[in-house]
Order: sequence, then C-alpha cells, then structure tokens
Amino acid sequence: MQEQEPVLEFNTGQKVSCVASFDGQQHPAEIIEKKLDEKNSLLYYVHYTDCDRRLDEWVESNKVAQYVPPRQPSINLHLLQNGGDLAASGDLNNIKVTRRLKRRYEEAYFVPVDEKGDGSHEADHHPVKVKNIKMVEFGRFEMDTWYYSPFPEPFASQEKLYFCEYTLKYFRKKRTLLRHLAKVCVRHPPGDEIYRSPSPGTTSIRGAASDPTISIFEVDGRKAKIYCQNLCLLSKLFLDHKTLYFDVDPFLFYVLCERDVLGNCHLVGYFSKEKYGIEDHNLACILTLPVYQRRGFGRLLISLAYEISKREGRIGTPERPLSDLGAVSFRSYWIKTLLDQLRFMRGDVAVKEVSEKTMIHSHDVVETLQGLGLIKYWRGVHLVHIDPKQIQELWLKHCGG
Repeated sequence: MQEQEPVLEFNTGQKVSCVASFDGQQHPAEIIEKKLDEKNSLLYYVHYTDCDRRLDEWVESNKVAQYVPPRQPSINLHLLQNGGDLAASGDLNNIKVTRRLKRRYEEAYFVPVDEKGDGSHEADHHPVKVKNIKMVEFGRFEMDTWYYSPFPEPFASQEKLYFCEYTLKYFRKKRTLLRHLAKVCVRHPPGDEIYRSPSPGTTSIRGAASDPTISIFEVDGRKAKIYCQNLCLLSKLFLDHKTLYFDVDPFLFYVLCERDVLGNCHLVGYFSKEKYGIEDHNLACILTLPVYQRRGFGRLLISLAYEISKREGRIGTPERPLSDLGAVSFRSYWIKTLLDQLRFMRGDVAVKEVSEKTMIHSHDVVETLQGLGLIKYWRGVHLVHIDPKQIQELWLKHCGG
C-alpha cells in the first residue's frame, strides 16, 4: 500500500502559494489565521497578496502549498518588449526597463499599484484581520461582505446580521428585526433633506437615476450619533481603508436614498466630510452599497461633494487612500469634468486656472490630465496644453457625446 505524502502545516504570517476559489488558479498568499473545522480538518485564512482584500477567504489545507518564487522578471520583460514572442538569445541585463514596459509587466502579472505611485505600498500596509461577518440582510437584499468590521460582541461572532435600513440598528435574528420594524415610524435618515429629484421620467443631475425618486439627507454626526456610528460599521464591511467608526461628532454625512411610492427611503450610499477640516479634503469616506453599484450613484455623490466645495469657495480633494472602486469613480469624474471645462478654453492654460473653475485640486488636475497627454512643463510650471481637435476627440471618447 502506497503511503500518502504528509501534508505540510504552515504558520501564520508565512508566504505560500494557494489555489483561489474565484478563478481556480494559484496565487501568492499570506497565512492570516488557521483553525480546525467541525471535522477536525485544518483550514487556513489567506490573503492573496496580488489581489484586493475583499477576496480573502478560508481554504482547505490541500489548496495551500509552499511558495515558489516566479521566474525572473527580466525574462518576462524581455518577452513583453518583443511583443510577447520568444526573443532571440542575448544579454537580458541590458534591457532598458521603460515606464511603459514596466506598466505592461505590472498589468500582465497583476502587480498591485499603490495610490501614491511612489512604491510606498508596503509602508502603508496594515495588519489583515479575519472577516468576521459573512453576510448582511439589508431591506430586500442579502449582501456578501468584503472586509472585517469591528462590531461589538455578541454581534461580531455572528455569520449574518440583520439591519433595519431606516434606523441602521442591527440584530442577530430576523424575528427581532421584524419586531423592531413594526415599531419604526420614521422611515428616512435622521437629518435635513437637501435634495429630491423631480418626478420619475425626468433627470436634473446628469448621471443620476430619477426613477424611483432620489433623496439626499444631510446628517450631523453629533446629533445622530448612533445612526452615524452604525453607518460606519456597515460601510466598513465593504471598505478596506476605513478607520472612522465611533468618533462621528466632527463629521457630516450625506446619505443618498431611493424613495418608494409610499415615501420610504431606502439607503443607497453616502459620503462623509469634516465640518471644520483645516485641510483641503471635501470628502472623507464614500460608499455605494454593492447592490446599487454601476448605476451612477457614486458619480452623483462625488458631484455633490464638489458642488458643496463650490458653495464653500474651497478647492477640494478626497482623503487618501482611495479604495480601488473609489479611485475609478473619482478618475472618471475628474476626466469628464475637466474635459467639459477645457472644451471652452484655448491656448496653454495654467493648472491653477483650471482648478479654480472646476474646484478640483491642482494635483488631481495634473495627475488626470497627464494620463490624457494634456500637460506640459514649461519654466518650472505645469501648463494644460489645449489642442481643440485633441480635446474634442477625448471628450467624445470619455463623455459619450
């Protein structure tokens, strides 16, 4: 009888190779925690180091193997430089690694790129925590969670929580939620309604759905502390880099809801901002719940943040780091807003002038327009180079004109 090979046991913090459930492929991973299941089988909680933390998961021990370093990047870079074909033999050390070539390598091998672009990703690394709550029931939806959130016990040890979508109180059992809902009279966020979209079939803010009706409420963290704390705990289930949970007094929360025919307001998303921030931040945190994503609500919230900046007369920028989805939403907003503005400008324009007209911070203007090839550096100053034909082509591409 052939003996089975012994299964290796790995320690927390150890780098391994792991077969991921989301694509069936091996990925480099880090062991975050391990445990025995009810059958006394060993399970590992792993973080895939080349993927977002929302994909962290428990896996069986047979999915985990010793880490094998990838082939030398110089070979892959050489292949990329030659269009992906096998290159003729030569001295690979003499390959010039240009920024374009490096970017192609990172895209091909899913190398994470940090927000700052200066290689400081590791310095900003914070300990990975095991996802505690797997699912929430919120109104008519059930949503799988993405990240750990610091709910108090005994709620933190539950696999599923039940939320009241009006008060944001959370419960361990469905029957407790139903008893709570029977007593709830006010079915909207505890703040001032600052915007309501026109009747269904019309749109007043570009990119925002108006069927059903949309309402936005301004909620003061000091006046509605429990609501705002619960909103932060809920949002942490879907945001990685969120640290605000309980000290909500210095913040305003702008809560976006869909209003049904009975007037009940169903929470879609929100953003928060400091009341008296001394920095240029016009937005501290932003979230659209997963079931409402890809419907333009994120853009609507970002547009509102910049509209508030205009009324305050303060040029703004979001707090960093941005989530991967947040970065995409902001980049899309910046591109469209800047191109809309540049269509009516001529010649070489100072970045400061563009920033003042759009209320987008100058470093966001430079970063966005550099990616579009519209920035030039002259006598120590960044200028926006406006070629009307190029601007029109870019506008048609990105704004769908």
